[in-house]
Amino acid sequence: ALNDYPPKTAGAFVRGNAWLSSPLMRRWHPDIVHETYFSPLPTGLTQLDVKSESFTPRVVTVFDMISEIELSTSKDADTDMRHSAKYAAVKRADHVVCISEHTRNDLLKFFGVSAEKTSVIHLGCDVPKIRAQDTSQTLHARPYLLYVGLRSGYKNFAMLLQAIASSIEIKRDFDLIAFGGNTFTAEESQLIAQLGFHSGQVRQSVGSDLELNKLYAHAAGFVYPSTYEGFGLPPLEAMAHNCPVISSNTSSMPEVIGEAAQYFDPTSIESMRSAIAAVLYNPSRANELRAMGQKRIQGFTWKQCAQKTLRLYQSLTASSVKD
Repeated sequence: ALNDYPPKTAGAFVRGNAWLSSPLMRRWHPDIVHETYFSPLPTGLTQLDVKSESFTPRVVTVFDMISEIELSTSKDADTDMRHSAKYAAVKRADHVVCISEHTRNDLLKFFGVSAEKTSVIHLGCDVPKIRAQDTSQTLHARPYLLYVGLRSGYKNFAMLLQAIASSIEIKRDFDLIAFGGNTFTAEESQLIAQLGFHSGQVRQSVGSDLELNKLYAHAAGFVYPSTYEGFGLPPLEAMAHNCPVISSNTSSMPEVIGEAAQYFDPTSIESMRSAIAAVLYNPSRANELRAMGQKRIQGFTWKQCAQKTLRLYQSLTASSVKD
């Protein structure tokens, strides 16, 4: 099995998939085609392929519009967007699922699709309950803040380092664990040293879901400094493990997290530092966030996501039969 396309072969694989899938799906004639990736070519049959009295609705999911936002300031932004695989997939789709209202608003803004062609279906976060013996002890001697995921660009990890370093108390009392992503780059290691963190105080870690669950369960707080997210699963994962959430207040975060976070402006070191301190040094606030997180997480399950997706499929197939 291939984990990724070999170098310089992605286009050939995409064309091959479109060519091979069409006759197979023409015989099968599915009720719905939900494309699972962005491609300039349609997967499977099109309306012109179907000889019966109905056509097969085509659906695609858009998770975020980060690439388009980054591209929007370039001189040829409009032309480049309309030559992208995502644009082609969205335009040929009969319906577009967006994983947040914020993503839908960005989609309408950049691609000009009609709102009636879109739906918002939030993702789920069914995190299994962890056995007590798995989380009864932490392997970390000092209390720590937790960061999860990639760190470059809009993920804003460098700003988080600066915010922690700007506080004598936080820097003295807490470590920072960055789970996932690659090992620290030379630039990140240099910044960590320049900001005066002691050896091992800022650590990069990888591991299994169980290891991540343990980190969530014992963290003094989970910090989410991104300047943009199409949805954002890590804050929900933190809530599910009773970890207080400290998050930026931009894009989809307020929509997903609701009131279950201590918010900050991700462009302000002072705002980020104050929000972190408000949780770390105020046990009642941390407990309040834990309680609100436990309630908030109930609204985001994969069962609910599946049920809403099924209802969408049913509405599309009901309207696909020609008069």
